Amino acid sequence: MERTPGSRSIHAWLIVTFGLIGVMVAVGGATRLTGSGLSMVEWSPLGSSPPSTESDWEALYAEYQASPQFQQVNHWMTADDFKGIFWWEYVHRQLGRLIGLVYGLPFLWFLIRGRLCRELVWRGWVGLGLGGLQGLVGWWMVKSGLVSRPEVSHYRLALHLSLALLAGMWVLWMWLGTRSAQGRGALASSRVPWTFTALVSLQIIWGAFMAGKRAGWRYDTWPDMDGAFLPDGALGSVDALVEDGDTVHWVHRTLGWVVLASAVWLWARLRRTARGPANAVLVLTLLQFVLGVATVMAGIPVTLGVAHQVGAFFLLSAAIWGAHSCSRRPRSSAL
Repeated sequence: MERTPGSRSIHAWLIVTFGLIGVMVAVGGATRLTGSGLSMVEWSPLGSSPPSTESDWEALYAEYQASPQFQQVNHWMTADDFKGIFWWEYVHRQLGRLIGLVYGLPFLWFLIRGRLCRELVWRGWVGLGLGGLQGLVGWWMVKSGLVSRPEVSHYRLALHLSLALLAGMWVLWMWLGTRSAQGRGALASSRVPWTFTALVSLQIIWGAFMAGKRAGWRYDTWPDMDGAFLPDGALGSVDALVEDGDTVHWVHRTLGWVVLASAVWLWARLRRTARGPANAVLVLTLLQFVLGVATVMAGIPVTLGVAHQVGAFFLLSAAIWGAHSCSRRPRSSAL
């Protein structure tokens, strides 16, 4: 494919950023599943160097001992136990700062050198804003678990995850826009992939509610929920859809079936005009469905839980790819 001058470096910039966001999603999942998110009780925009001396560790451990999580849940932890959860959160935060540098510095360089077209300029600024907002929301989320209850708000958790995925999909859309427009589908309407994208997004939000409410640990049977299709007491009110753990678990399972059926529908509609994304959506949805079942039945082990979260990232990416393939917008390219 013929590239305009400088486009190769712009492609690399966007792909590396997208890949790092995917790694961030994986590390964030591991941080959540290991209960490490509340191990650092202070935050600064520039971060801090890692502890290197015993006195550094003692100071951090003392701060953690004053937190609700230690006093109410992890009071058994020694300083060595604390180190195990600290490193997950520390890496998670530093990775966020690294992504900011990897994305922000090249963007400013390309901007100053006049290497970006008008569309990539405004999209680039939006991407930079999303990254900064994600960092602020991350700390806002952590703060909710440092006051009295050692639990972060599941609403804030859902917003934090949603912003991470939105940033990743925004960068992916920018990259897709720099590729050749040839071969895009001649579908009568692009509503099909966008509808599927909305369903996957909704499922991801309820997945975050599952994590925040620790609802995934309530049932380890499938396809029933301890012998019932709908647990006793579930769906007792409208608020239960987002507040009751049993109901949240049921909604997440039910949406899984809806997403699976919708993937088949999308594949049937796009398999001739956008074969690549159609096949990717179908395969990734099947894999994600199986991972979800296996994760619940195994009792939410960290490995499967992280794989399930990363699967959501790539499934949403495939959906965005499908939506872009049906777009008739002109190509965004480097100048």
